[in-house]
Amino acid sequence: MINHAIRFGSEVEAARTAGAPIVALESTIISHGLPRPANLTVAKEIEATVRAEGAVPATIGMIGGEIVVGLDEGEIHHLAGSDDVVKLSVRDLAPAAAARADGATTVAATSAIAAKAGIPVFATGGLGGVHRDASATFDESADLTALSRLPITIVCAGVKSILDVGATLERLETLGVSVVGYGTRRFPGFYLTDAGFDLDWSVADPESVAEIIRAARTHEVHGGALVVANPLPADEQLDPALHDRVLAEGLAGLARDGVTGKEVTPYLLAHFHTATEGKSLDVNVRIILRNAQLAARIAAAL
Repeated sequence: MINHAIRFGSEVEAARTAGAPIVALESTIISHGLPRPANLTVAKEIEATVRAEGAVPATIGMIGGEIVVGLDEGEIHHLAGSDDVVKLSVRDLAPAAAARADGATTVAATSAIAAKAGIPVFATGGLGGVHRDASATFDESADLTALSRLPITIVCAGVKSILDVGATLERLETLGVSVVGYGTRRFPGFYLTDAGFDLDWSVADPESVAEIIRAARTHEVHGGALVVANPLPADEQLDPALHDRVLAEGLAGLARDGVTGKEVTPYLLAHFHTATEGKSLDVNVRIILRNAQLAARIAAAL
């Protein structure tokens, strides 16, 4: 029988013993989020960014049915290059473990594993959320319900602009997930600096985020996760006019090609990559590197 316990990579295990800051990282960006060979290059850059800020990266995934917190270089290479890597949300973890699968963890699964492992800070690109046709399909990301019950801080660039951003913010409020803007009171839209929605709370530095985390621990009365929305500077975002045109084309393509369910997001992201001639990929990489840097600074401050 396979051992279904979580395995910690050697660097992460040493950091846990020493009480050093650790940042959790997802692995779907390696297996499904970026094209080859950029996926492997960016995965290494993300980890290097975390280390440069004095924290230890803990990229999370599944190898042969075993959950690994802190994939080593060979395991990251494997997830980056294999065609048989399963995309794992929380509901998939047990079946994939029993099947001895190789898997990459989504935001929801990475958050759940990081919380279980006692890692309080997680960096990603953008959250999943409520899809634009959710009133008919009830399609919303498992990220939202996972964050409603996990004591974790997630640094992101808001939610992907291909989603219904307003409805997603409403759901986060309903689910008890705190959202603070980093240096802003406007919610970012992943590729876009400003998605068009106000935020109630804003922080100016990593120490302020750490203080919020400490407050939640002290009074022990909290809802779900803390989302730190970290927008791209306006001069680094995808051109808004280009974004809006490409999004409209992509949404029309969904209807034309009959794409539904979990295939919607990868379809639209692939369309963005093609239609913007790689500009959206460049923005995506800037987003995750900036979020990894901020998450490491928060972990160090904590």
